[in-house]
Amino acid sequence: MAEQARVLVVDDDPVLRKVLQGMLAQDGIPSLSAGSAPEALAVIDRHEIAVMVTDLKMPGMDGLELLERALAVDPSLQAILVTAHGTAEVAARAWELGACGYVRKPFERDEIAFEVRRALAIQERASPETMALTAGDMIGSSPPMREVRALVAKVAPTGSTVLIRGESGTGKEIVARTIHAASRRAGQPFIKVVCAAFPEALLESELFGYDKGAFTGATAGKPGRFELAEGGTLFLDEIGDLSPATQVKLLRVLQDRQFERLGGTETRTADVRILSATHRDLESLCREGKFREDLFYRINVVPVLVPPLRERPGDVRALAEHFFARFCREHQKPLRLRAGALDPLEAHPWPGNVRELQNVLERLVVLNEGALGAEEVARCLSPANPSGRAQAPAQLEQARAEAERTAIEDALRRTGGNRTASARVLGISRRTLYNKMLELQMS
Repeated sequence: MAEQARVLVVDDDPVLRKVLQGMLAQDGIPSLSAGSAPEALAVIDRHEIAVMVTDLKMPGMDGLELLERALAVDPSLQAILVTAHGTAEVAARAWELGACGYVRKPFERDEIAFEVRRALAIQERASPETMALTAGDMIGSSPPMREVRALVAKVAPTGSTVLIRGESGTGKEIVARTIHAASRRAGQPFIKVVCAAFPEALLESELFGYDKGAFTGATAGKPGRFELAEGGTLFLDEIGDLSPATQVKLLRVLQDRQFERLGGTETRTADVRILSATHRDLESLCREGKFREDLFYRINVVPVLVPPLRERPGDVRALAEHFFARFCREHQKPLRLRAGALDPLEAHPWPGNVRELQNVLERLVVLNEGALGAEEVARCLSPANPSGRAQAPAQLEQARAEAERTAIEDALRRTGGNRTASARVLGISRRTLYNKMLELQMS
């Protein structure tokens, strides 16, 4: 499926709109367009727009007024002002209103594409879903979690490199996002790269970007994650899966804060904070010659160990209550727990850690109605559904989709089809509503 357009181009000149959209398309960024400020506001209400690129001089409502009105509707929207009539006063007013970028005409394609990608990265960090993760999921009052929170509180305000270790599903990304949110870089991008998700050659271009002609098909340059994270935080998840060649290049960035794009000769600087995470035994990998010792020492300046859930059983109930409340809101199901309902969870070994607990609570909410007791909870710990029969994953997904569709249709009906109001009724962001409607193929 083609990538959904999350960028809106606003200009009263149809030729300039087409040119700007073409520039973005050449860099793989699809976009929608509007010929006036009122039309732009209508598009923002109908679609899930992440970044708005708007001209300053337009008849009627100009770009500054549009910026103010659009941010009143969606504060997480990132806006870039484009103008050939810029002054210091206009730029200052744009920043004051909340613009994240200011581009003067004429501009190069690489310049506008870079600004848009940077805005997309900032917007991802600023989304309500992401902020909920950083603020709500580092839960627990057990001694191990108190130690983790105390260490995070100490290291977050510094610029130190942090290595977050722990088993899969323990919440290493939550710790990384919490560190970023409490740091001096909190207002800048948080960029995540899952190192194991990319082949070696592709990972290098993802990290460092590439110049035009670097390889067959590279018809334009593209910034890498280091450039997109400029001024912010780069989170390297599963860093233990880096190839030896990429380890060498990453080591240079950590040492000198410099890099080159793939196929390029210009040396670029990287003002980023590096947070890494792994579930692997890096010391053993170093002894086997599979991970560079010098890189290990560079990333392991401050180690943070996230304990597995079995070592913090006192946190199970608090986490379960948190996930239960969240999924009841998300699925619009007014369920409640009877006394002792969560007792079966405290005796479970949780080999899948917090991620497994989260899945169990979502299954509990999706498959049940009314007041729930220990029996219903115990059934959700096994592959059996509340009726005791085997529940295939496809059936679970179907039940979840039907519940979500019903809730969305009801909200749209109550608000006369207004998506902004519907999202407010559902207690979710407009972005979540829009993405969910796409997933459910709802027009």
